[in-house]
Amino acid sequence: MLMDFEKELLSRAEWVKDILAEAGADGVVLGLSGGKDSALAAIICRMATPSVTGIIMPCESSRNYSKDKANALLLAEKFDVKTLEVDLTPVKKAFREQVEGLDENQNPMAYANMNPRLRMITLYNYAQRKNYLVCGTGNRSEALMGYFTKWGDGAYDFNPIGDLTVSEIYKLLTFAECPEEIIKEPPSAALFEGQTDEGEMGITYDEIDEYILNGSATETAREKIETASKRAEHKRTLGRVYPD
Repeated sequence: MLMDFEKELLSRAEWVKDILAEAGADGVVLGLSGGKDSALAAIICRMATPSVTGIIMPCESSRNYSKDKANALLLAEKFDVKTLEVDLTPVKKAFREQVEGLDENQNPMAYANMNPRLRMITLYNYAQRKNYLVCGTGNRSEALMGYFTKWGDGAYDFNPIGDLTVSEIYKLLTFAECPEEIIKEPPSAALFEGQTDEGEMGITYDEIDEYILNGSATETAREKIETASKRAEHKRTLGRVYPD
């Protein structure tokens, strides 16, 4: 089925309006990473309300301070999104010093995942001060693979793009005339130097989206997707409670 891009964006913007009205919230805050997901989420939120703040939150990775920041500002300028910046590198360094002694195992990902969790603390701090809601920026393809940080970028009050695959997000961004620099940049969480989503997962988004949208995949791709999805089931819930 062909997607009506204009209708799709307007429908999602109306949904955001309804959520804000229901909560009695005065606006929206989201992390502006310079990537495609946050770009589309920001565009939709800006269609819903003029009160949108995007916070740029560099944390250790050098590209956070250069390419990512430049793309975030490019998006914000084009779509009139207010931006703020918080440097989280010194916060992470101080926090790491305090927790390193908890255990001998210094798993690098335990520290890489601090980045999105510190960002979420920042967003909710701002949201509570402004009576705003926090907008999520994760997509359906990432959710299936568990490619997000629980209680980090996996935490939000609402998510206007969470049901969209990466390929669908590309199409909507192109229709919305998002800057080409953002659309062409290889997806990356930028949690460490040289990271790319597809490189870390060992599978392409095209393969994941083909599995989601059409149910087709090579045997290798299907095994990777289904194994990752099963392992990440706990990440897609708020936390299990013992059943009555």
